Amino acid sequence: MAESEADPSVKDLLKGLGDSVRDDFTRNRRVLSYAEYLQLVVAEPTRQLRSAAQYIVDCFDHFGSSTVKYPWGEVRRFHLFDAPWANGEDRLFGQEHVQNAVYRVMRSFVQDGRPNKLILLHGPNGSAKSTFIRCMGRGMEHYSTLDEGALYRFSWIFPAQKGIRGGIGFGGGREGAPTESLESYAFLADDQIDARLGDELRDHPLLLVPVEDRWKLIESLLGPSIKSAAFNVSDYLRQGSLSPKNRAIYDALLASYQGDYLQVLRHVRVERFEISHRYRTGWVTVEPQLSVDATERQVTADRTLAALPPSLQSVSLHEFGGEVVGANRGMIEFDDLLKRPLEHYKYLLTTVERAALSMTSATLFLDVTFIGSSNDIHLAAFREIPDFQSFKGRIELVRVPFILDVRHEEALYQARIKEAAGRRHIAPHTAYVAALWAVLSRMRKPQIERFPSTLAEVVGKLTPLDKAELYSTGRVPEDLAPDRARELAAQIKELWHESDTYPIYEGRVGASPREMQTVLLAAATSPRYDYVSPLVVLDEIVELCKQSSLYEFLRQDVQPGGYHDHKKLADVVRGRLFDRIDDEVRASVGLVEESEYTRVFERYVTHVMHAIKKEKVRNPQTGRMDDPDEGMMKEVERTLEISGRADDFRQSLIAKIGAWSLDHRGQKPVMSEIFADLLRKLRDAYFERHKKVIAKGITDLVLLLSGNEGSLSAEARTRAETALETLTTRHGYTRESARDLVGTLATLRYRS
Repeated sequence: MAESEADPSVKDLLKGLGDSVRDDFTRNRRVLSYAEYLQLVVAEPTRQLRSAAQYIVDCFDHFGSSTVKYPWGEVRRFHLFDAPWANGEDRLFGQEHVQNAVYRVMRSFVQDGRPNKLILLHGPNGSAKSTFIRCMGRGMEHYSTLDEGALYRFSWIFPAQKGIRGGIGFGGGREGAPTESLESYAFLADDQIDARLGDELRDHPLLLVPVEDRWKLIESLLGPSIKSAAFNVSDYLRQGSLSPKNRAIYDALLASYQGDYLQVLRHVRVERFEISHRYRTGWVTVEPQLSVDATERQVTADRTLAALPPSLQSVSLHEFGGEVVGANRGMIEFDDLLKRPLEHYKYLLTTVERAALSMTSATLFLDVTFIGSSNDIHLAAFREIPDFQSFKGRIELVRVPFILDVRHEEALYQARIKEAAGRRHIAPHTAYVAALWAVLSRMRKPQIERFPSTLAEVVGKLTPLDKAELYSTGRVPEDLAPDRARELAAQIKELWHESDTYPIYEGRVGASPREMQTVLLAAATSPRYDYVSPLVVLDEIVELCKQSSLYEFLRQDVQPGGYHDHKKLADVVRGRLFDRIDDEVRASVGLVEESEYTRVFERYVTHVMHAIKKEKVRNPQTGRMDDPDEGMMKEVERTLEISGRADDFRQSLIAKIGAWSLDHRGQKPVMSEIFADLLRKLRDAYFERHKKVIAKGITDLVLLLSGNEGSLSAEARTRAETALETLTTRHGYTRESARDLVGTLATLRYRS
């Protein structure tokens, strides 16, 4: 179809697209003359004077951070790793200590003036090292598209000779351009240009300013804040030089113009560029390979450059390429660095230390951050070679263990199983089952000698499940006396960091997410159910446990307390699965609202507080001020099976509320958070007293789900239908998944 016959709506669409692209080009200042760029430097010096390391630090800061609370303490999380530019897709779960470690190293690079070490993330296979770097890189990509993340390089423009004779290039600027741009060739159209030479190293435009004058300019722009805790001008800008090709062009033009510096700058077009992994711009990944990561070739004789001015045609120009060159002004990632033969990365010793790369014809000065990854097996072997000491001072090791928090592992698997399941329903707790077993397989038996003598026996009895629950929720074993429970809760941080200095640290050995991905994929495609079931996940885990010849972690010696006994850990997980299902089903049968336990406990705490202060408490029914209800308090304490003096227990409650309030100033105490263990005891005690009634309600629910509702009375059927609605709307079951899981629960725990 001819253009004149095009649908008017298509023409409007194209016009709209054209206007949008042109407006974006203009708004984002894609092309500038050198004078315009200097205006930008004057207006925002810290943004334009930053190094690659400072750029990454600013990228971290741009997305912000928040404090994440764990039972073992608080830690800062950088929102960069939540992948906000992609609605959280491929985000990093947990690993806040890795985020903070890398951020601290990057800040040290800024203060030192250059990245003088290679950051090496090490840990077991599948511990999210690549995910961490990918989040960093994608964050840089997004940041570089924003005004605050704008990056600039330059190229050389050589106008057509007829254009120069006719005045084009001095008056051929864009419409409405300032007077300064009329003295630049930056805005010439392609048909007015004989040649354009780009710069594969993306030299910083300020390198065109001679070193002495550049330092004076920087001092005048930054003043007293030229070096501060937050910002420092890098060696690359303070002492750096143009790349060999740019230097050759600059020198030739300066000689041609008899030293007229401003005439040379006419040929400079400053261009904005963006970080791009796909196009190997500012972020490049080096796979394990057998080649040096940079190349060069002579380009002077290239026919496309025949139009260069005579002053340049006799100059030997070289074009450089390869991974290091592509990463300049950004980040280079060495994936599985230590899998490469040693000879192929010895050049990094001098390159990282001097921020320079020696080539055949020249030395390239770089502004790039080096980061790599390695598994612990290769790192251990690397430590044994004679050359390790040479590398040691040029590598910053950052450990990346497996996740030890079940909540994070569950969130990771939830995302993965959703992808694998497609449109199939995923039954509740499916990801939880896989996550809990994976985390339990990573638990390490505590070394009791590292803890106070009063706590040694308690720590020695901790099971893998006890540790996992301490790490994720702070929940202490139920059978502990109150004083021991408090002491253990205070030692969670010590327990968490206990093995940090050991070669086989907690989180190094165990089931990796890659192995669990196989389990989840098999469960997601299983024909056994029309949905994805946690029961199938458990079966797949049991099958995995039989493959000890394939997986090293399955060959560990079983330790007392159930550590590394992976088949029995699967049974532990099965028990926790049905604990969860049991909780949901019991609440759904409607015998008592979940909030009732909290209400009873809050009333108890209120009366305890007034009793300790010897004050009266207002009766909500009568409005009178009465003495605290001693009978009610003793009844609750009997239910909680409190040992020792009641007054001591009551004092400990108030102390715990006080400690919580100090950490949460201005907030009303949340009893369900402070006393989750006691509330659980109240609930379990209630259900124990009413077990027969609950069993009848669950039996009625199973009859309804199995299609035998005709045998139920009208009242029983109504209760069962209400319970089913609660399970589906509040807890995420379908009728089919509820039928199978509740039926199994009834068989296991409520059989007459």
